[in-house]
Amino acid sequence: MKTNPYEHAPRLPEGDHVDPRLLVGAGSSPIEIEIGPGRGGFVFERLAADPEVFMLGLEIRRKWATIVDDRVRERGLSNRARVLAEDARVAFPRFPDACARAVFVHFPDPWWKKRHAKRLVVTTDLLPQLCRVLIPGGALFVQTDVEGRAAEYAALVATEPRLVPQHQGFEAENPFNARSPREHRAIADGLPIYRLHYRLA
Repeated sequence: MKTNPYEHAPRLPEGDHVDPRLLVGAGSSPIEIEIGPGRGGFVFERLAADPEVFMLGLEIRRKWATIVDDRVRERGLSNRARVLAEDARVAFPRFPDACARAVFVHFPDPWWKKRHAKRLVVTTDLLPQLCRVLIPGGALFVQTDVEGRAAEYAALVATEPRLVPQHQGFEAENPFNARSPREHRAIADGLPIYRLHYRLA
């Protein structure tokens, strides 16, 4: 019988309540969370850019969660970061209030068909959880190269009064000194990038 080589992908501990700060050595300090880190490019650039950052990546694909978490450990960064095979929609309700200073969503897949709507990353169900987990002044940063998807995200977040936009319309630059591989590629190809930056009131 063929086995899944990523059957034992790294996961959150069991239980209804999990403090992600303790998984990355942050103690009581708020961490940063990337939803869908993929191959981990942003995680590594963000850790290099700011030595005060502790990061948790939630990657739904077991293969990439395993590979990137292994790379984190191999680079001696496991005291500051982890990447776990988790669905953010299931993980966030288990996290305590005000445990994160930023949540990032980089270039989520656009999922055009209605039957694929359940695969969307940020939804009306997840948005209140993001607000609950962020500290006051904490950031939600979403970027995409699909204009229609960016408009949909902007409309969705506009329904949440606790999230205050930091710019009129889209933000021109990424202010976090780190880029995902997709962002690097879009810049190299001259593609427009639609960046949405909010702070929790």
